Amino acid sequence: MLINKILFIILIIICAAFYVLYVWDFSLVLLIVIASLPLIMFVITFITKKLLSAELAIREHTVSKNEVFDLQLRVSNRSIFPVGKAEALIEYYNIFNNEVNSIELHFPVQARNSHRLTFQLSSKFCGIIKIRSAYITIFDPLRIFRFRVGKNLCENIVILPQGHEIGAYLTSTDRLNDESQSFSEHKPGSDPSEIFGLREYIPGDKPNRIHWKLSSKKDEFIVKEYSLPVDSPTSVFLNLHCCEKSEYTLPIYDTLLEAFVSLSQFLLENERIHNLIYYSAAERQFTERLIDSADTLASVITELILSISDDLNAELPETYFSEYRGGGWASFTFITAENNENLLSFIDDEIDSDIKNIIMVVKNSSSAEKIGRSYASVNMIPVVIGRISSSVTDIEL
Repeated sequence: MLINKILFIILIIICAAFYVLYVWDFSLVLLIVIASLPLIMFVITFITKKLLSAELAIREHTVSKNEVFDLQLRVSNRSIFPVGKAEALIEYYNIFNNEVNSIELHFPVQARNSHRLTFQLSSKFCGIIKIRSAYITIFDPLRIFRFRVGKNLCENIVILPQGHEIGAYLTSTDRLNDESQSFSEHKPGSDPSEIFGLREYIPGDKPNRIHWKLSSKKDEFIVKEYSLPVDSPTSVFLNLHCCEKSEYTLPIYDTLLEAFVSLSQFLLENERIHNLIYYSAAERQFTERLIDSADTLASVITELILSISDDLNAELPETYFSEYRGGGWASFTFITAENNENLLSFIDDEIDSDIKNIIMVVKNSSSAEKIGRSYASVNMIPVVIGRISSSVTDIEL
């Protein structure tokens, strides 16, 4: 554009010299026309700028990782002047690493019309993709002037983590939540407070389980099956505090979240209601969420990701445990990427839980072999980045 301006200045100088050297009216008209063209271009482009609007549009604001999603830039021109050339630079980045990528667009915009540019993006890591317009610029027909339009356009899209098959198993427990008991819809148990179903008598059944009134009507013994409680106190603590600020930051956070989702899906498949504990930067406090269904899990993981700040600020888990008063769990799993000996020792010594697991996310296999000492009551499970299924092969929940 600078070259165009220089060439136009040279053209005006030539026309002025032509007017000085020649006395014809044509030279004067030519000089006036050439000298007024920049002013005319400026006015036309300025009016067009005032009557032009732009927006970023995303059809869905939540998608799974590796899923392609559409992003559309819409530019509307309400003026009578067409825009022969417009440029846009669209930038996007994941908050887990802030590595900015960009897409440069060139397009015209017809008078009294709209122009839509649709392009597709995807992410192989979960998190929040922030999309913004670095600039949208229109040019006059002579490419002398340019104006910025559509400032501060921004859209966010939540990339959800994926669950993985893990090698895990549940153990029976006598610890139950007193306030709100839930029972299995598929498996009988031994809790007489809730009837699971009725069936015919099988030799060996206890007499106190016989439904005498119904048996007398059917002339055969009918036995009551009791329900299986599934509301045992099970918690997963997701430590979002990570000191790693490198190319590993994004895959570490991705693995942390997917390790939680994998555990949560396994617990739900086995009808085990559980809690998630995590630090919410949005609420500036540790938050507990009850997860009792797949829909609840999807809602909680979206809420969790949206609660993470751009600077990845998260309170140390010691803050939560400093107020811990030993409520007691049937199963407690701590997911972290920090090998904090003091904290891990605290979990080993002070956390009241029948089963205690620590899932430690590490960079590679050699790092997994360097995990610190073993703990008396904790099952330590190193998980290599991106290898959840192969790392979590024998965990008791």
